[in-house]
Amino acid sequence: MTDLHTPLTLHPDAQAQLFTHAHTANTFTDQPVTDDQLHAIYDLAKFPPTAMNVQPLRILYTRPGTTRDRLLTHLAEGNRAKTATAPVTAVLAADTDFHHHLPTTFPVLPGLQERFAADDTTRENTARFNATIQIGYYLLGIRAAGLAAGPMGGFDPPGIDTEFFTDNGWKSLLVVNIGHPGPDAYRPRLPRLTHTDATHTP
Repeated sequence: MTDLHTPLTLHPDAQAQLFTHAHTANTFTDQPVTDDQLHAIYDLAKFPPTAMNVQPLRILYTRPGTTRDRLLTHLAEGNRAKTATAPVTAVLAADTDFHHHLPTTFPVLPGLQERFAADDTTRENTARFNATIQIGYYLLGIRAAGLAAGPMGGFDPPGIDTEFFTDNGWKSLLVVNIGHPGPDAYRPRLPRLTHTDATHTP
């Protein structure tokens, strides 16, 4: 039972799984990641706040095979080996055509879809910013499923977008390996800034 006098109500075991003990994984076992797990991860990650409920995060899943091989050609050299052996690799992207869903996701403001349709720059900026918010929750969702995440920024976004997203306008933001951690999966945790270092109260 959680001590009601502590500042956090989340159980310490959950704190450890989601935050304090969780690391970026660099190796993975061959234990599979199931479709049910991927569905459950998304069903958590769809709940964070986004401006006007735009929900622009989109996900391309790849498993070892032809599609994964196509993805590997767009990754930095240092990211290819670990990605080749990950059970699942997700390309997290922003849907710049999110506005087509607004009559369903934000019906309280008629005409919003048309306003976004007329402003490509604002629409893309909105998509990228809000999808990035969702990505943070998506990584927590992976951990909540008992899996390890290996997010990577070393890739060629235009290359991936041309390879996979020419028909839907998605813009790749992050590549994440997903699976059960393998041998020597984790590097030592690097220092984090303290509350004093990162906050200011006038």
